[in-house]
Amino acid sequence: MSERKAMLILHGKQALNEEVRAAVLAKREQGWELAVRLTWEGGDAQRLVEEALAAGYTQLIAGGGDGTLRDIAEAMAKQSSDASLVLMPLGTANDFARAAGVPLEPEAALELLDVPPRAIDLGEVGGQIFLNMATGGFGSQVTANTSEDLKKILGGAAYLFTGLTRFSELHSAYGELQGPDFHWHGDLLALGIGNGRQAGGGHALCPDALADDGLLDISILPAPQELVGTLRDLLTEGWGISNMFVRARLPWVEIKVAEGLDINLDGEPLQGDSLRFSARPGALRVHLPLGSPLLSDSPVLNHPD
Repeated sequence: MSERKAMLILHGKQALNEEVRAAVLAKREQGWELAVRLTWEGGDAQRLVEEALAAGYTQLIAGGGDGTLRDIAEAMAKQSSDASLVLMPLGTANDFARAAGVPLEPEAALELLDVPPRAIDLGEVGGQIFLNMATGGFGSQVTANTSEDLKKILGGAAYLFTGLTRFSELHSAYGELQGPDFHWHGDLLALGIGNGRQAGGGHALCPDALADDGLLDISILPAPQELVGTLRDLLTEGWGISNMFVRARLPWVEIKVAEGLDINLDGEPLQGDSLRFSARPGALRVHLPLGSPLLSDSPVLNHPD
């Protein structure tokens, strides 16, 4: 099979996206043979990945939002294939792609087909894979409750708008986290377990995360009563809250949560009151821009469980 051959797996909502169509045609004019397949319902991403790999494709393109990228990355990881992935971010938040420096324009994103792939980590919890981040707390409620119509109108700002209108619902929840040489318990407002750096439309919960270090970045925003009472003022007056986070970098972490703590996985609700998150070092080969902020200069290390 020609090396200049790839399959674009495109979210069905993007079927009439003229920018995507123009980008595909432009790449074909450069000598690339691009096949395009559309997802329609749950399970399609996995089926299309399996079909692409069975047909001998070694380069796949994920066209869609963070959920689509996660679904395709998970399907590829389960196949244990050497195939590589290009990200074509077409969602509202595009959190992983933005943090990685992936262009948001379809034609520019496809140029990454010509950049050598790098092995990056994936996160895993309960047999589910995540590419970007697991989040918990108030921010997760905002992400889950931001309407599709609002996202179409406001884009990424929809998450901030929803958060401000739901401020009266702000509350903390109890959680306990434990990992190698790390233990924390208490009330928290927000939690990020990141392979990537940001979630919920640009909130940098794990600002120093690297996608190829074999570790997950843990960020906890504790919730002492005085913080709950003054958080609105802190945000309104432009004060940073980054120094209030408890942070760690671990190969795995176990979390026990009380009722009331919402958790989601790359935007999808996650069920369970006792969960173990772990990093899968070098589990997926991805074409990221040279100098991507999510890539380190050091080789991936294996960390024992």
